[in-house]
Amino acid sequence: MARTSYKFLKDDPNPYFITSTIVDWLPLFDKPEIAEIILNSLRFLQKENRITLYAYVIMKTHLHLVASGDNLSKEIARFRSFTSRKSIDYFNENGQQGILQQLSQQKLSHRKDREHQFWQEGVQPKRIYDRKMMIQKVIYIHHNPVRKEYVEKPADWLYSSAGDYAGIDSFLDIQIEW
Repeated sequence: MARTSYKFLKDDPNPYFITSTIVDWLPLFDKPEIAEIILNSLRFLQKENRITLYAYVIMKTHLHLVASGDNLSKEIARFRSFTSRKSIDYFNENGQQGILQQLSQQKLSHRKDREHQFWQEGVQPKRIYDRKMMIQKVIYIHHNPVRKEYVEKPADWLYSSAGDYAGIDSFLDIQIEW
């Protein structure tokens, strides 16, 4: 996948809608251990005050976030690098050779620094300009599992901030006041 023209603006305090997809749309977030790697990494970034999360959903093949941070581009790049390494380590430690082979086949030829490719190139950040756009993106994120017919109601999806907006705590601290 070619890099997109979407970019983070430098020193921009506004939140961004971010999509990050596993290579070849592999359903690796079906594994609770891999979803937990994502959650733990986001939790760390929150604890260190490196990002603020307004909404999230971890689907089987991708994730969506609405987040802000002082250097969001750098933090998301580090997040992707760390979660990729941790996930590949998990697959190695648990003898998941089939998955590792798929991740190896998806490695882009210009990537000489790695054996596997976990994430597709690019995160497609979209700057959120106003409250109307924020509402639209949060609704989109929370209804993603409903559109895929995984659940009937957004708050029923385990790996989502939809519960936070319904008054139920999720795995991560969510800033619901914008």
